[in-house]
Amino acid sequence: MYQNSFATGELTSDIKVNLAALDKPGRSRAAGLFSAAISLALLVMVALQFRDLAFARIVHMIPRSPAFWAIFATYYLTPPVTEWLIYRKLWGLPITGIAALLRKMVSNELLLGYLGEVQFYAWARGRLNMATAPFGAIKDVTILSALTGNLATLAMLVVAWPLVSSSALGMEARTTFLSLGVVLLTSFLIFLFRQRLFTLPRRTLWFVTGMHLLRIVAIVGLAALMWHEVLPDVDYSLWLVLATLRMLVSRLPLIPNKDVVFAGLAVFLLGHEHEIGDLMAMMAGLLLVTHLMVGTVFGTAELIAARKA
Repeated sequence: MYQNSFATGELTSDIKVNLAALDKPGRSRAAGLFSAAISLALLVMVALQFRDLAFARIVHMIPRSPAFWAIFATYYLTPPVTEWLIYRKLWGLPITGIAALLRKMVSNELLLGYLGEVQFYAWARGRLNMATAPFGAIKDVTILSALTGNLATLAMLVVAWPLVSSSALGMEARTTFLSLGVVLLTSFLIFLFRQRLFTLPRRTLWFVTGMHLLRIVAIVGLAALMWHEVLPDVDYSLWLVLATLRMLVSRLPLIPNKDVVFAGLAVFLLGHEHEIGDLMAMMAGLLLVTHLMVGTVFGTAELIAARKA
């Protein structure tokens, strides 16, 4: 879940170039059209995904508990809401900006990682009428997201190393060490070039880092709570361990077949092979349906707004 949002890496040079190309006076109209173009691509992807979706199986497995839906809604909204709090502090972003951040999240998930950042930049440039371009702030927030995720991965790996290094989980030591090397290298490069990379004041950078850490902790805790709501016979503490390990596996860049590795973790810890498989299939399907619905609503709204502009 949200693997793109938490995937290891930096803002690529290509995306920096694309953002910088829009970062010129008089480009607000072009930025708005660019954002609308990504929304159109998102709607096309939504149509393709809907075509192959097995609705009957997903609906059959979804819990009817109101508590589950409340937790799921909080879980889904945590990333855009924490980002809204960040940009609220940076720009005074209005509450309507959450729609743009939701569209950004869905674009990253369904289209291409970090494409959502490009679209959000174009939206901000075209709609907020800023005196200064928002490129620097979005760049800093994105890089700090990657760095915070890397540091959280390292912390989780240290704590879980006895389990991760166990051959019972099917994770090769060489691949795990190479993944760890990639995480360490990207983090070191960010620290090394931090004076050139970051443009926001130091106190603001610490605030952004804190919000990213809060998001990671909330996502792990809420995921465990959702799973516990579906299978209450399993203790919440075990779900919390499993949710932490799932995020760890999803962030290690060179681990192949992440779903298989996670399934091995689940069976190793809980022993409910079929139930765990059904639960994860249901959650993946439910998240996909939600992404498609959100993409349809906000992608259509963006196109209508662009046509009126």
